[in-house]
Amino acid sequence: MTATQILLTYLLAINIITFFVYGIDKWKAKKHKWRTPEKTLLALAAIGGSIGAWCGIKVWHHKTLHKKFKYGVPAIIIVQLVITYLLLKREFGQL
Repeated sequence: MTATQILLTYLLAINIITFFVYGIDKWKAKKHKWRTPEKTLLALAAIGGSIGAWCGIKVWHHKTLHKKFKYGVPAIIIVQLVITYLLLKREFGQL
């Protein structure tokens, strides 16, 4: 497996996991059960699960009123896209 394949597999996995963690947390909120800490939800987005987090927010209608999530997750996505662009530019030359 190449480094690119490993990275893509990781990103797919972390985004799927993050999406479902947001859904489980929403379910727990409705059932008044123990919740996933907000710092964990944001950390999952920061370690590569930002698209899964954004999809979880939209699909599950979860954390939509919290500014940390409403603005934080899109900001994480933008930062990750910029980093990806810069890495690709360095790796492959001008894009």
